[in-house]
Amino acid sequence: MEAHRAYLETNYKSGSFIASGRQEPRIGGIILCRASDKDKVHELIQSDPFYIHAVAKYNTIQFELTKYVSGFEKFL
Repeated sequence: MEAHRAYLETNYKSGSFIASGRQEPRIGGIILCRASDKDKVHELIQSDPFYIHAVAKYNTIQFELTKYVSGFEKFL
C-alpha cells in the first residue's frame, strides 16, 4: 500500500491525477485522471505497483467534460 500511495503522490505532483479514493464497499478505488488520451492513461497505470504486482484490475472510462462546478476549471 505504501508504494501505491507514493505512486499516487507522484502523479498528483505531476498534475496527472485530480482526485482519488476507495470505493464503498471496499472493493477497489477510483482515480480521476487528466491525460491527453487513453494511451497516456494506460502508460500511467503500468507504473502503479497494484498493476505491476497484479493486485488490481483496471477499467478505463474516457469522457468529454461538458459541465462542471465553478472553480473546477483550474483542473482543466
